[in-house]
Amino acid sequence: MRFSGLRVLREGLSGNKGWGAHWRDPEPKGEYDAVIIGGGGHGLSTAYYLAKNHGMTNIAVLEKGYLGGGNVGRNTTIVRANYGLEGNSQFYSHSLKLWEGLEQDLNYNAMMSQRGVLMLCHSDGQRDAFARRGNMMASQGDDAELLSADAVRHMLPYLDFDNTRFPIYGGLLHRRGGTARHDAVAWGFARGADQRGVDLIQRCEVTGIDIENGVVKGVQTTRGAIRAKKVGVVVAGRSSQVAAMAGMRLPVESHVLQAFVTEGLKPVIDHVISFGMGHFYISQSDKGGLVFGGDLDFYASYAQRGNMPMMEHVMEAGMTLMPMIGKAKVLRSWGGIMDMTPDGSPIIDKTETEGLFLNCGWCYGGFKAVPASGDAFAHLMATGERHDAAAKYRLDRFRTGAGLMDEEATGAQHNLH
Repeated sequence: MRFSGLRVLREGLSGNKGWGAHWRDPEPKGEYDAVIIGGGGHGLSTAYYLAKNHGMTNIAVLEKGYLGGGNVGRNTTIVRANYGLEGNSQFYSHSLKLWEGLEQDLNYNAMMSQRGVLMLCHSDGQRDAFARRGNMMASQGDDAELLSADAVRHMLPYLDFDNTRFPIYGGLLHRRGGTARHDAVAWGFARGADQRGVDLIQRCEVTGIDIENGVVKGVQTTRGAIRAKKVGVVVAGRSSQVAAMAGMRLPVESHVLQAFVTEGLKPVIDHVISFGMGHFYISQSDKGGLVFGGDLDFYASYAQRGNMPMMEHVMEAGMTLMPMIGKAKVLRSWGGIMDMTPDGSPIIDKTETEGLFLNCGWCYGGFKAVPASGDAFAHLMATGERHDAAAKYRLDRFRTGAGLMDEEATGAQHNLH
């Protein structure tokens, strides 16, 4: 079944009775060429690109809950390629290019909206840092515009430009950035993988990883043992727990990141806006709700819920940036489990166990990385070689200290110390 304007019109006139299921609900087979643990955005995109780019179709995605029920279905939906350091800049540039052709590739409406991402600066030093970041973005072929305070005021007149503590000096505008519909991205990749023969197995929790003489042989699950030549671990905030089944201790901590949605409002915010003097970011959804978030909760947890002090902290940042937000009613909030690495950058690499691969450590950047993460991880699993765009996301950098990165490009350059 392919989607088209004519098909949508015909179904609308016939009571939408002709739509079929987007994917099958198969029973797990006893053996696969590859098993992917985790049915979130990264796991589903990995399965899709394994089938599409490498011809591997005897694949199973194992999800202990339902597809898209984790972080990919509960995030602030931001897509961008405005990273400043070597390694990250190239990767997210690659991801944005994949985003731009994703809907046509999947034949699925992911509601990609390149409305622009604006990062505000509040000091001379921050403006200089944004100029360097913009130059790095431009060197990758991505767009970057350094705006003056007057240019920002013309674009976003409702911000508090005269705040005594945090006056707005200007901003870095990334017009190709924007948002996409989070659950639609998961559904699109799931549908695309299923159409290529991948088994998407829900309600199937992995309870063990079988290893013999340093070689992975398969997994144990709540629905029986499954043998596999290759196993990919793509489970976000549960990465440490699943890796422990293979005897690994990862350089990863799991933290909660909260996000919030207000009542539906008339269109007021056209872009994605990031507050430079606090980790606050906001956009407006197609349904009218203001979607915003801030810092993570700063303590390790596996609970998918937040706490009141961090909620207050995020609201304070929003009020500082745009006092008008205080009139909006918050409808709901949620917490996702972030797998945080010491340098804030991800891991896409082989492990010391032959046939066992690892994709984790996405910190704040998981959603925007979904297409490139799947593309790079599929390349690694299929060929055994690192994808050029993810070449620096090595696991051993945390053992040797060589190649450490700063995801936000705001701290010391670890590789120089």
